[in-house]
Amino acid sequence: MEEGPYKYIRDGNGKVSRVIRIGTRKSQLARVQTDSVADKLKELYPDVYLEIVAMSTIGDKILDTALSKIGEKSLFTKELENALEKNEVDLVVHSLKDLPTSLPAGFTIGAVLKRENPHDAVVLHPSNAGKTLDTLPEKSVIGTSSLRRAAQLKKRFPHLEFKDIRGNLNTRLKKLDEKDDFAAIILAAAGLKRMGWENRISMILEPEDCMYAVGQGALAVEVRARDVDILEMVSVLHDPDTVLRCIAERAFLKQLEGGCSVPVAVHTKVTDSQLYLTGAVYSLDGSESLKETMQTSIAADEQSVEKVDERAQRVGVTAAKLPAYSQDAAERLGIELANLLLNKGAKEILTVARQLNDAR
Repeated sequence: MEEGPYKYIRDGNGKVSRVIRIGTRKSQLARVQTDSVADKLKELYPDVYLEIVAMSTIGDKILDTALSKIGEKSLFTKELENALEKNEVDLVVHSLKDLPTSLPAGFTIGAVLKRENPHDAVVLHPSNAGKTLDTLPEKSVIGTSSLRRAAQLKKRFPHLEFKDIRGNLNTRLKKLDEKDDFAAIILAAAGLKRMGWENRISMILEPEDCMYAVGQGALAVEVRARDVDILEMVSVLHDPDTVLRCIAERAFLKQLEGGCSVPVAVHTKVTDSQLYLTGAVYSLDGSESLKETMQTSIAADEQSVEKVDERAQRVGVTAAKLPAYSQDAAERLGIELANLLLNKGAKEILTVARQLNDAR
């Protein structure tokens, strides 16, 4: 039954419970990710009734154009956010890397779950079993829809060629296996692991070869900022280290004004209350690049504890139960690293990359 913007259900004993509707993309990976979040919520709140609502997004429908060419900031999120705005769903599960650094008004990321392996993985064509990117023959074609991956790998493996490959995980693996168009494809290790396909990973690309995308490997739960009860409910899913790493990464990308149409890459870690952020920008062919590392303390500073509103959003993330000073330090780190690269000429590299990509 419906009452106002919310949906309720009555059990056999007459007890009425609110139905929490979870929005997701229709792809198999998206459903696996959403089911994992639903399972965690069900475990924490056994009396809550959950309903999953799956839908297709622009990025799922346009499969004959490179992601970087579509020119749409919210490729995999727009339809889901429309449903959230219309109260057709109460929360949405995303891959965090799909979420722009500026969310539409009224929305917030209420949870960032513990990060899976954020690195990229090489999946070789069956005929190349046992090889590596280094040992593949000259002019072997590598499939990737990511400018970030292509720019870094072109520089690192100049003997290889790179070509766009689109589609969900299943589609891309099928294109690799059933045709001879690609010697290998590059995919996020996290997706392969969540699907139970780790055996397909031929090699994990370390940061020296290919740094990852902002937010890669982390799941985000987007909610309406005004729904304090839903925000409170999902907030227990936050993983502190992942939240701080991703706030730094998103602040870095936002300050650079980057997106999927320019090659920007990151690498973060938390060690002994220190947050380390490495960030880089690349030309499309990887010949030009700027890369720097900075760190900051995320430990308590007694003087700053009372100064900040812990309900504040930081690059779209609301994490009220995490120390505000740690979140602020992470956000500052991202901004300062971006400014360092901008002062060294990052804007020029990214502007040219954007223009060349638009002209392709």
